[in-house]
Amino acid sequence: MAIDNRAAEIAEMLKLQATSMRAGDKLPSVRELSKTYAASPVTITQAITTLSALGIVRAEPGRGTFVAKLQEQTEPDYAWQSSALGRSRVEPGRVSRPGSHGLEDVQLSWGYLAPELQPFDELRTLGVRAAKSHRAWTMAPPMGLPELRRAFATDFSADVQDMLIMPGGQQSLVFAMRTLADPGSTLITESPSYPGATIAAQAAGLGLAAVPSDAEGILPDKLSDALERTHAKLIYLQPCYANPTGAILSPGRRVEVLALAKSHGAFIIEDDWARNLSLDGAAPPPLFTQDPDGHVVSIATLSKPAAPGLRVGAIAARGPAGERLPSARIADDMCVPPLAQEIALGLLTSSAWPRHLKRLRSGLLERRDAMVAQIHESMPGARVVNIPTGGIHLWVRLPEGSDSTALTAAAQSAGVLIGDGKHYYVDEPAAPHIRLSFSAASIVQIQAGVRRIATLM
Repeated sequence: MAIDNRAAEIAEMLKLQATSMRAGDKLPSVRELSKTYAASPVTITQAITTLSALGIVRAEPGRGTFVAKLQEQTEPDYAWQSSALGRSRVEPGRVSRPGSHGLEDVQLSWGYLAPELQPFDELRTLGVRAAKSHRAWTMAPPMGLPELRRAFATDFSADVQDMLIMPGGQQSLVFAMRTLADPGSTLITESPSYPGATIAAQAAGLGLAAVPSDAEGILPDKLSDALERTHAKLIYLQPCYANPTGAILSPGRRVEVLALAKSHGAFIIEDDWARNLSLDGAAPPPLFTQDPDGHVVSIATLSKPAAPGLRVGAIAARGPAGERLPSARIADDMCVPPLAQEIALGLLTSSAWPRHLKRLRSGLLERRDAMVAQIHESMPGARVVNIPTGGIHLWVRLPEGSDSTALTAAAQSAGVLIGDGKHYYVDEPAAPHIRLSFSAASIVQIQAGVRRIATLM
């Protein structure tokens, strides 16, 4: 029976009385308490029952009610969870890279655009307009708005039915890996590579096999060996402006990699995150466009070239995989929020989008060149492995014997956030590196940050 307000009040007063008494002291009888508090015996009994449940008093039938011996408060015991949870799939060290930062920090680690590089005015206008639409507040189709799917399909020369709208690139990675491969199977990744892909594979319960890459992308002969050894059915690649190296998979290797996928019956997850971040010349076409047989599943995102809060992306897939992915999406969240889809659609189909990309290209190019020049001037012992023609990162090799982890920690203490090169390898790195990102800081901040790193080397 629920306790009424009067019983609750009396319970509080009796609780105060009990705290002034010793354990084992007897409380007045129900009849006496009824007179004291001008309440019915039923109300008094309710109050005593409440205190008994809290362990403040104990009622002994035939004898009365006594102040209980209060037990000392102990720390919560969560030890049982370690056994129940089992081994963690995702290594904590791989998700501890600095992202958020204080106002005084120089952000050379963040893989997104500085506020002044984002199309904020356009997004705000589109957001207000979209919010007024009834369609923004109803359920969208699980595969996404047809018009938005069509807008993404253009880049991939794909049919609309091949496109699936997703809530950003990172969730696309986890979702594709989880859907296309069974837990316990192996994912092959180029090395070094994007750490988010590593933790996505771990979250999907996949093992990892790393294949080295160079300035032309993944090494086909090593990929062939890994496919033979692991029998993997899933390969993760960034053919366009790879993170962290900026490498582009060369035309010859594109043909070889596709042939290997075909001969081994494997899928390639093409992470096409940087397609709209070209700096010198045009980006190469998606690998998806060279694959008629459905081996390539491609991922696109707006979070990188537009704004980190615009968590809208797409997956392109053909054949049975293209049919399985939408079905699996319903189990996750039914659909990407329609409001976000409406804003994304408005951006991609407006004249503001090409204007933004033109401004963005100019701003990133200036920042890239300023960072390269400052590294050459301030860090003579370091070397930019490849000056990328697109993307937002520089892969910097440190002098032999350098400790990238110690340098990263020292830089963070000095107010400069950088990427520890060890996080970009599945296995041990072949040489010490750091990743410096030029998209989230101003030119003045970039120059100051690189100079500060140089003093710590």
